Amino acid sequence: MYQKLIAFFNRHYRRYHDVLFYVLTLAVIVLTTGLAITITRDKNEQELINSREKEILVSQFTIKQKPIYVALQEAGLDNRQVSAIVDKLSSVANTRKLQSKDTYSISTTTDGRFAMLLLNQGLTRYFVADAGGQLVAGVSDVEIQTRVRSAAGKIEGSLFNSMLQDGITVPLVVDLTDAFSWNIDFNTETRNGDEFAAVWEEHYTQDGTITGQDLVAALYKGQVTGENYAFYYNDEFFDESGKISKKMFLKSPISFRGVRITSRFNPKRMHPILRIRRPHLGIDYAAPTGTPVQAVADGVVTFVGRKGGFGNYVEIRHTNNYVTSYGHLYRYAGKTKKGAKVKQGDTIAYVGSTGLSTGPHLDFRIKEGNKFVDFLKMKNRNSALRSIPKEQCKDFEELKALYLKALNEARAQEQTQAPAAEKAEEQA
Repeated sequence: MYQKLIAFFNRHYRRYHDVLFYVLTLAVIVLTTGLAITITRDKNEQELINSREKEILVSQFTIKQKPIYVALQEAGLDNRQVSAIVDKLSSVANTRKLQSKDTYSISTTTDGRFAMLLLNQGLTRYFVADAGGQLVAGVSDVEIQTRVRSAAGKIEGSLFNSMLQDGITVPLVVDLTDAFSWNIDFNTETRNGDEFAAVWEEHYTQDGTITGQDLVAALYKGQVTGENYAFYYNDEFFDESGKISKKMFLKSPISFRGVRITSRFNPKRMHPILRIRRPHLGIDYAAPTGTPVQAVADGVVTFVGRKGGFGNYVEIRHTNNYVTSYGHLYRYAGKTKKGAKVKQGDTIAYVGSTGLSTGPHLDFRIKEGNKFVDFLKMKNRNSALRSIPKEQCKDFEELKALYLKALNEARAQEQTQAPAAEKAEEQA
């Protein structure tokens, strides 16, 4: 029997050997595949669990809405963690000087673990983050981007309101009037229908917050003033011919806002209080109390104090033997002291009604040598100080061409929008 069995195996060895090999191989494949599927399923389930654990929940507040430590407590952190985070933040930011408008965000994982605190103060960001169980803190500046914008319009009533309605902000209105302050007296020379246009660089953050606006080109075309351009180049404004817009004297000691001339230079004027004919050797600018008064030229303060009917009074000596005086002032600017040097455009005082005065106004006078002159009729007050250097003319002309194109495009857009707006009003 045993020998027959051996003979059977010897006779069929090759055939059964192959079958057995295939069976064993198939069993291994099935077992390996099953194990792989099981392992993969377990791995995917674990990755899903881990990903859920890594999801970040972000809550945003302002300091006015909620103190930082309160928000951290409400996020589920214990007092020890809150204290550690606030202390870490204090190492990079002055937490005692937080403003109500400052914003912050707290980031936590879904299982309640602290991830990050981000505090925004102006253009600076402070952060505290969990780096593998260790708190780290730092400072990063907000990225500022720049774009070019423009606007144009016409004067209808108030110059100030007309510009605001056409998209020019208050700081830009001031910059525009300052750029032309040596050529245009916005108190007396503006008329309804006058045209204006402005081009400026606008700086903004990623969330759209505007951080600044810089005027680079402007146009004012008026019935009295004619056509005037101002182009910003090398920290100064130049006209279209390349001459600097800055002149020896400003056109007015007060900007245009809410100001009007109530009395001009008149050797035979009737005094409103004394009721006698008494020469008025200056110009009266009516303006609200507290309106800033500017030095019309560089100079040295020679008098500060009370002076008879002028009330509070300032006198400034300039080059070429000129002297300007400012009367009926409410108060003086901090730097206005006898002997102090002032620059053209510096605020030296504020409009008031001191002395012999019927209301708040500025009495402005100018002497050439020992003789009072009519400031509005001075021939040499608009003489340009300098021009673009020859070696920079090409660069200036290229830049001016770009600015002119932007100004003209703004004017063209305003001209196409105006009829459409009028038509819409008629239909309404």
